[in-house]
Amino acid sequence: MRVTQTMLAHNSLRHLNQSYTRLGELQDQLSTGKKITRASQDPVVAMNGMRYRTQVMEVEQFKRNLSEVYNWMEATDSALDKAAQVLHRVRELVQQAANDTYEENQRDSIAKEVGQLIEEMATIANTKSNNKYIFNGTNTTEKPVSIDGNGITVSENDTNVEIELLKGVYIPVNSNPTNVFTDKLFNDLRTIQSALENDETTGENLTGYLEIIDGHMNNVVNERAEVGARYNRVEMIQARLDEQEVIATRIMSDNEDADMEEVIIHLMTQENVHRAALGAGARIIQPTLLDFLR
Repeated sequence: MRVTQTMLAHNSLRHLNQSYTRLGELQDQLSTGKKITRASQDPVVAMNGMRYRTQVMEVEQFKRNLSEVYNWMEATDSALDKAAQVLHRVRELVQQAANDTYEENQRDSIAKEVGQLIEEMATIANTKSNNKYIFNGTNTTEKPVSIDGNGITVSENDTNVEIELLKGVYIPVNSNPTNVFTDKLFNDLRTIQSALENDETTGENLTGYLEIIDGHMNNVVNERAEVGARYNRVEMIQARLDEQEVIATRIMSDNEDADMEEVIIHLMTQENVHRAALGAGARIIQPTLLDFLR
């Protein structure tokens, strides 16, 4: 096949265009820090990148869920602690009033304090976290305990509030209100208050209420233990998420991020090749017979 000047010129231009394309790709990698900027450059890297990025985003979402879980559980534990303090104070007052040497006006004062403690217990039951009632199951927009002229109304919603912390792993974050803030609790406290207001109530009668109060205190302690056990599990899940985040981020980086040292070396090499191609192209059209016939 006869090689003409036109063929040499076309080949030179084609190689120069390829060199420019390669230079452009290397400069893109240097400026973006990524191996590819378009999926067409390497479909395998692009597809893997989508999968790895999804994993990283999932871990980040689970870590955001952790914040909500911690807020809910810490608010629950604090509220249960206050509820235990209220019951402890009621027990102290009943024990004091059980002393038959207490006069009528002294018992009236104790009854009034118990009434205030009942209202405080209702306030604790209506504790909110992130503007959600934490002791009314999934019905987080309605307060579980209401006090009015007709008495105390308790809404016992025993459904669990669950938050996903790992793929397919849902953790209950709320305390079951039917274990602590029940109709029985408030009815027993009201009964104790009425007994203190009744002049005919003997010290022996009041002593009988101590066992009832102890039962409610045990319910609070048991519920705090349950919440604490779940809290410990959440901390273990957090440790796993921290590890998964590091691993997922590293894998995504290995797949997408360019090796900057390697890119710089390739860029310098390609620049030398390109300059050599330009020099060769400048010498392709040599003097011909026509140049001497002028």
